[in-house]
Amino acid sequence: MEAELINAELVLPTHFSFKRIQIYEKYPKGQPRGRWKHLKQILQAENYQNCPPDEPNYVNLESPPSMHPPLRICDITGFEAPYHDPRTNLRYANTDVFKLVRSLPNEHVQRYLALRNAAVTLK
Repeated sequence: MEAELINAELVLPTHFSFKRIQIYEKYPKGQPRGRWKHLKQILQAENYQNCPPDEPNYVNLESPPSMHPPLRICDITGFEAPYHDPRTNLRYANTDVFKLVRSLPNEHVQRYLALRNAAVTLK
């Protein structure tokens, strides 16, 4: 039995896919790490001014208006809002937020509406 175990050769991979790669293996010493680029940097690097105007790119891409209705978002929490308060015209997601909306002073309501570009003077 022992002879069979000694003669058998076991080949293991050097790196298991389920193990986390150490940072020093991913980025050896002396090599810079990847950096994020802003859109302005990407546009300058790609030199879009020399591209033909008929070829679509980030600058001249046009699309038709969406056929789906706009998503209604709660003005307070940012969740999807199926309800709106007829008195303040603010959108809300649940009853707890509705209680908060009703307790807000008028100037805070106006600020929330201004953020959504729906500012209306309330009486």
